[in-house]
Amino acid sequence: MTVLHNEARPAGRCPVAHGFDAMGDDYYRDPARHLAEVRDATPVFWYPYLNAWIVTKREDCLTVLSDWRTYSSASNSAADVPEKYQDIYPPELVAKMIVGQDPPGHTEARSVAQLGFVKERMDRLQPEIEARAHRIIDRFENSGTANLLEEYSLELTTQTIMALLGLDYEHEAMLRQLRDDLFSVLSSAHEPLLEPKRSEVWERFVAANLVLRGIIDSRRGSDADDIISVMASARKEDGSWALPTPQIALHVSEFAAAGTDTTAQAMTNAVIFLSENPGALQDAIDEPELWPRVFEETVRRRPSSTFTSRRAMHDVELSGVKITAGDMIWVGLAAANTDPDHVERPFEFDIHRPDPTDHLAFTAGRHTCLGNPLARVQGATGLRVLFERLPSLRPDNTEELDFLRMALLPVRRSLNVHWDVADVERSRDRAVRTLNLQVLERREASDGVVSLTLGHPDGGELPHWKAGAHVDIHVPNGELEPFVRQYSLSSDPEERTTYRIGVLKEVSGRGGSAAVHEALLPGSRVTVSWPRNNFRLAAAPHYLFIAGGIGITPILAMIREAERAGSDWQLVYGGRTRTSMAFLEELAVYGDRITVVPQDELGRLDLPGLLTQPREDTLIYACGPEPLLHAAEEHAAHWPKDSLRLERFAPKIIERTLPNTPFEVEFANSGTVVTVGAEQTILEAAQEAGLPVLSSCKTGTCGTCETPILSGTADHRDSILTASEQEANGTLMICVSRAAGGCPRLVLGR
Repeated sequence: MTVLHNEARPAGRCPVAHGFDAMGDDYYRDPARHLAEVRDATPVFWYPYLNAWIVTKREDCLTVLSDWRTYSSASNSAADVPEKYQDIYPPELVAKMIVGQDPPGHTEARSVAQLGFVKERMDRLQPEIEARAHRIIDRFENSGTANLLEEYSLELTTQTIMALLGLDYEHEAMLRQLRDDLFSVLSSAHEPLLEPKRSEVWERFVAANLVLRGIIDSRRGSDADDIISVMASARKEDGSWALPTPQIALHVSEFAAAGTDTTAQAMTNAVIFLSENPGALQDAIDEPELWPRVFEETVRRRPSSTFTSRRAMHDVELSGVKITAGDMIWVGLAAANTDPDHVERPFEFDIHRPDPTDHLAFTAGRHTCLGNPLARVQGATGLRVLFERLPSLRPDNTEELDFLRMALLPVRRSLNVHWDVADVERSRDRAVRTLNLQVLERREASDGVVSLTLGHPDGGELPHWKAGAHVDIHVPNGELEPFVRQYSLSSDPEERTTYRIGVLKEVSGRGGSAAVHEALLPGSRVTVSWPRNNFRLAAAPHYLFIAGGIGITPILAMIREAERAGSDWQLVYGGRTRTSMAFLEELAVYGDRITVVPQDELGRLDLPGLLTQPREDTLIYACGPEPLLHAAEEHAAHWPKDSLRLERFAPKIIERTLPNTPFEVEFANSGTVVTVGAEQTILEAAQEAGLPVLSSCKTGTCGTCETPILSGTADHRDSILTASEQEANGTLMICVSRAAGGCPRLVLGR
């Protein structure tokens, strides 16, 4: 098969982006920025080094990726097989790589390979990946330095893919080399692979594939669930094997590369981005549910594969540039992900983007990366464990460009890092997600409201938090199980040694707040959870804060955060009487930005007047009793979507016109299936089945039981998720929410 870079091409193709160099330092330093330098002037340009057109606009990239009849993938595996190996590795076999096929061949091969990579199976691997990550860190944590790429990222991904393939450690060296050789074979379809390296690569590649063929043949008909056995045992409708042995070995080679290096590169790149964006790192450490967003933002900003390629099957035109049938097209994934026509602030590393998966790092359409469920689980888990154990870890030199220089996939070969070895002891303490604290100060904040300042008796630092966070307080309840109640943190997030809460004594409540008032005295010990945040303060130029009664507590911290950010803000604070309104002295320093509305003096808050006119670039944060929040929802309904953010202390009243009906829930981690009765919650059914589910409020107000939805549609009945979050159907609160009508089964990631 002819190597494409040697094909004769007509001279004089235009336009050419003279500043673009896929072998230069600027490209390897930041592929997306380098492509952005030429995108405006030449969104589609001819690159002579690769004998290919490069496409940089997201819209054009999607056009190419979505039409396989016009833009064929077949040339992606058009590698030049040395004549010496063509009898055992014929060129037509190489052409069967999953990344290098079009339908129907691609569909047939992917349908078999996909059996080993279904999302539910990958999610179930998460505990194994986490345990593996801990064991790897155990090896080097006391040294204070490491080559992170080799000693952690690649080690983790290699061990995981070996386990998935069912390969013993005797094959580890072979698999590691196969990973590198497969990338060289793939790249040779577009970039020169010169002697003697060409012969060396192919000799190793063929030898490894022969070993794999023997393993595959030995697993034909096996009922084991490793990927090799699953693929080897798949059959067609006529009972014959779905795929021949040499083709399965080829696909395993693809998995060895894509399943290890690309995720390892992404994890390592994430460490660099986090070192440059310490706020994002701290957010993720404080709120571990953000680690998937860290991984998504990393691959958006720097996908492990900068490009994917296609061949034009007809004469086409992209961004006004005419492309001739037969020409190669390189789709700039990194450029598409940072196209300012689609992405706001494209070069900022922002882990709080509204739709973190809105990128093309895993391509799109039929060739969406087969292993993306594994990459997402493993990347997020690997990063979380790494920084839980070694939070001070930082790169030695982010400017070092130690790359295997391939334009298609710039392979970083090392990233040297360092950390404070004191992290080792500290991480053992952080592993416990509850804190044993002491009441350091107690004072009456207003009629019926007590303010408690909590901290370690020795003054040690507490887990960091952001405005809007709350904690669970375990309150003594005699000989019975302690009350567990959620209270917003009202102190300054920058004060690292204390937490402050305000507690209103509810005379007609369930007993928790009364127990706080009676039992938690100065010097009392109390169990407190790590902070959680379902009411996060999003960045905005302007804020309107609305507080009713004890709802002032989370707003106090938000005001401090808004002040530090230099944002404009206003607070309207209502209460029954002036003497019942807590923290008024603390608020007095803010002058006329605070409007105090005691009901007995001035009547109720004028929400209709306050919210009549939507304000540009303004977010509304409201917290207080249910009637206040209901009124805020009603009167802000005409504001832009998601302008209003609420936190409820009691569950939202949801009117139902249809009766509850039974449905099934599958818990993917254990494979357990439970039937949820019409008068039962998912939480109750799970607990009856003996599943280790966590809960606290059992009213859909605290977020403790938030659980990922893997499949099925939920009927959301919580008081936490925004309308957009409920529409996205990504998670649900199992203490109150159910399967939607017409959905017989939910599959949950727990």
